[in-house]
Amino acid sequence: MEKNIKTTEVVAHDHYGDECLRDGLNVRSGSQRRPQGEVHIFEVDENGKRKLVQKSNLVVYNGREVLAQMLVRTTNTGDINHTNAKSHFLCWFGLGSGGVLPADPLDPVPPTLSNTDLNSAVMISSDSTAADSGYKHPFDQIEFERDSLNDDKWLIIKTTITIGVNDANGEQISEAGLFTATENSGGHTGPFYLFARVTFSTIVKTTDRRLVFVWYLYV
Repeated sequence: MEKNIKTTEVVAHDHYGDECLRDGLNVRSGSQRRPQGEVHIFEVDENGKRKLVQKSNLVVYNGREVLAQMLVRTTNTGDINHTNAKSHFLCWFGLGSGGVLPADPLDPVPPTLSNTDLNSAVMISSDSTAADSGYKHPFDQIEFERDSLNDDKWLIIKTTITIGVNDANGEQISEAGLFTATENSGGHTGPFYLFARVTFSTIVKTTDRRLVFVWYLYV
């Protein structure tokens, strides 16, 4: 008899604030120029999705710096200065258990701009497609979507990652991150740079639970 597999879907939306892409001469005084986003967690069953929780999210500065170096193929020597970050691209996913305080596993601690890694990374898989000794998982799929509902204000990068029934079992998962590297082949040892991080209420990963992460980047 086939085991009843539960599917939990975590949906993250990362984008700049409304003022961040304006021309410098048109930015209003005192405007909030900061990245922002939100995270939704759904339980998926045969009847569709049921929302469990919604939290705010923040895109880390570390990712912005790596992205800037990637775009212009030049190392930023005046700040965090990631060696060879100009050759990186977004290609790995990580999980961790450090997104909440021990006293309250249902109340996530928001990411901060200064985050450069997950607080407490957990091993996901020993599969040959994994990297960083099993702590990094490859993407399932990347899609591009036009933001037709908002007059094409954004180009949306949709990244999907599935954590299967054999992955990360026994872990209390409360944070996730997207990482850059110079290659996406299994067994890659890095370096890896955190691009974006989300925190959420603790999900206990078991053999009867599948986690699907859908991460939207608005650029």
